[in-house]
Amino acid sequence: MGFVKEFKEFAIKGNVIDLAIAVVIGAAFAKIVDSFVKDVLMPPIGLLLGGVDFTNHFVTLKGGKFATLAEAQAAGAVTLNYGAFLNTVVSFLIVALVIFIVVKRLNAMKRKEEAPEPTTHACPECLSDIPLAAKRCRYCAVTV
Repeated sequence: MGFVKEFKEFAIKGNVIDLAIAVVIGAAFAKIVDSFVKDVLMPPIGLLLGGVDFTNHFVTLKGGKFATLAEAQAAGAVTLNYGAFLNTVVSFLIVALVIFIVVKRLNAMKRKEEAPEPTTHACPECLSDIPLAAKRCRYCAVTV
């Protein structure tokens, strides 16, 4: 009975729920990036490189010659799809860049939140550091 109770406590904790939400959002984000790469980014790059469609860059290993990857796959040919791999690599780099930027921003916000409260202030006369609770500067004896 202790195992079930312990598992229930673990599963209901915020960290597990946060992780589940992050996985779902990450999967949706990956689909958006994949579409961005295939439908928005790669067509202009292909156009700049002379009308190249990267999705149709493949090598037929077994099964004859085909004009498009879709034809080769429909015929059951064995193909090496390096164009699709290139799209996947670009998608990964975009996702990695976005995650890097988000983590960098979160770390910067944490550092701002963790800034320690000042424990001293400057003496108006000699500019030495004086503890906030002090009533007199230890160096010049000015009352603060």
